[in-house]
Amino acid sequence: MKIVNISEAKKCLFQLITLATSGEEVIIARDGGPIAKLIPYHVSQQARKPGFWKGKVKIAKDFDELPEDLSRVFRGEAG
Repeated sequence: MKIVNISEAKKCLFQLITLATSGEEVIIARDGGPIAKLIPYHVSQQARKPGFWKGKVKIAKDFDELPEDLSRVFRGEAG
């Protein structure tokens, strides 16, 4: 594990990123206390599964209908 203060991290960010991507844990500190951990970013390779929510979500029949009182508000009419 490598601990560096924030001012040092600003100066050598590329090297710290290289360390993190090679598996080294890099902690950035301020006033001797840890404030951040630099870790490599991994893109999820999990494929989407079509139909996952099928049968779990119900849409009301009146979903697209705007109630009249709310419609008046949007038109700027007093309720």
